[in-house]
Amino acid sequence: MPAIFPTPDHDHARCAAETLAHAEALCAARSQRLTPLRRQVLEALSVSHKPLGAYEIMERMAQSGPRPAPITVYRALEFLLENGLAHRIESRNAFLACAHNHDAGALVVFLICDRCGAVGEAPASAVGESLSAAAKKAGFRPKMSVIEITGTCSHCR
Repeated sequence: MPAIFPTPDHDHARCAAETLAHAEALCAARSQRLTPLRRQVLEALSVSHKPLGAYEIMERMAQSGPRPAPITVYRALEFLLENGLAHRIESRNAFLACAHNHDAGALVVFLICDRCGAVGEAPASAVGESLSAAAKKAGFRPKMSVIEITGTCSHCR
């Protein structure tokens, strides 16, 4: 399992390549198409561990080709989210490439560093079980769970 907060000097090209390889394998296994545009959006997201807004993604993509239309980027993001290849960071209205191979329904906690802006993905199965039990007891059927915690990462402390 990758580190929750990789060191600032880690080999990010390898990290991004692993994210793309996982996406290709997952899409092939599900008979889904990782189109060139979807791949470009995922590449833009995977160049750092910081969440990007849709317009930031478009700016990054425009550096190496024509600027895509917002609707095409949003459709690509929708595909990536539905297939568990990206996450939406609600508090930032931004997106992050999924750095971990986990079930689409698995609860993760996003640890957001206030200083450097990095976002770590931490597994939260025990928290998920607790929340699921509480919801079930209340007769509530959750549709989406997002837990975001802000603070300072180990590299910024």
